[in-house]
Amino acid sequence: MRKPVRVLAAVLAASALSAVPAQAAASGPADVTVAQCTAGGGIIIVSIVGNGEDARTVAHCKGGIYDGQPVV
Repeated sequence: MRKPVRVLAAVLAASALSAVPAQAAASGPADVTVAQCTAGGGIIIVSIVGNGEDARTVAHCKGGIYDGQPVV
């Protein structure tokens, strides 16, 4: 029963983050959106930083090609 909940949470997180730029490494492009990252073959890594009221969500692109540059 937990698998559908996790899938739903992942889909909701991806849709909520689709307009948020994913941070890339210094060697790759800096402003890659979630849609651009996944279209280039990359994956989105979503992390929760902090805890309690100070917690925030951070997303970054890993892998793939964007604008002719590899995203690492």
